[in-house]
Amino acid sequence: MSKDDLRTDVREESPRRQFLKTSVAAAGAAVAGSSLMITTNASAATTWKLQSVWDAGTVGYTLFEEWCNDMAEKSGGELVFKPFPAKSVAADNNALFDAVRNGVLQGMNPFTLYWSGKIPASVFLSSYPAGPDQPHQWDTMFYALGMLEKTREIYKKFGLFYVGPIQHDANIIHSKKPVNSLDDLKGMKIRLPGGMVAEVFQQFGVSTVSLPGSDIFPALEKGTIDAADYVGPAVNYELGFSQVTDYILFGPPGVMSIYQPVDLMDLTVNMRAWNNLDPKLQQLVEEQLANYSQKHYLTIQKRNIEAMEKFRADGDTVSRLSQEDLMRFRKAAIPVWYRWANKDADARAIFDMQLKYMMNDTVGYITEEDIKGME
Repeated sequence: MSKDDLRTDVREESPRRQFLKTSVAAAGAAVAGSSLMITTNASAATTWKLQSVWDAGTVGYTLFEEWCNDMAEKSGGELVFKPFPAKSVAADNNALFDAVRNGVLQGMNPFTLYWSGKIPASVFLSSYPAGPDQPHQWDTMFYALGMLEKTREIYKKFGLFYVGPIQHDANIIHSKKPVNSLDDLKGMKIRLPGGMVAEVFQQFGVSTVSLPGSDIFPALEKGTIDAADYVGPAVNYELGFSQVTDYILFGPPGVMSIYQPVDLMDLTVNMRAWNNLDPKLQQLVEEQLANYSQKHYLTIQKRNIEAMEKFRADGDTVSRLSQEDLMRFRKAAIPVWYRWANKDADARAIFDMQLKYMMNDTVGYITEEDIKGME
């Protein structure tokens, strides 16, 4: 069957970005101890309403729903999580943020980057162009280098408790024509996130377009854009990208994406609700969140592997940027990092932690020469 035969209507849109890994060892540093199960029954259970940004019926929401439904058993009936899909209680992201702050919902499962306008530091609580690009690096920063504690400090100012990150997946680019280097991007019109990502790509001659996920397929089909960033292979295949593009762009071997390689979600709850929870139940929630994060990662990575086989069978071609391209991209990104870090003191504090880590010889992404003259 030819690729032209495959260019049919896409199925209904799946949600935004999903899954990456939280290691058991790193989680242990935060929640200490082996798996905790509360075995005593309370006379009256505490019930939390939690809304996800995943749409009902998607793999992301199915996993979230399963995790929530398990909490009653894990807590011996003391804590019940009642899950809600996207827009079911709070109609949009701004309403979701406010609903948790005000206690209409006790918690939310968003993409952390959604709050960049409200909490500038959040742009550094998930991956950004040419920054830390491995899941274990984010685990290390959160659970071993103090970033979790600092994040909780920041969220407390908003009446929120940041329970922890939920690892998701990398974001990749699908295009109508081959891209074998950063130079090939010049003159292309690409759907990309705004903020840091768009600012860096524009330096390589890209015309960036911001589109919601539901508009990507028709824009590619009509040719109004040349390429599009979205999530990982599993979801993108479900969205029908193979039907309207022929090429997939990854980073160097071992790096799926150089611009958003570790797109994190999180669990954030109302501070009063958290403080009213028994410390044993707080520990249980943290521990189970780490398990959920790992399950997210493993599920989506398995599906990514399966999806890439389908893309190949459909005739899609994979290309990779070189290590030299990555270094050029990082050089262009560094001033953008600093612009965002200077938005407020909290953003600077988080970025300072990450910069120190990236400059450590165990990572070695950044040298003193790379940041010379930056403030």
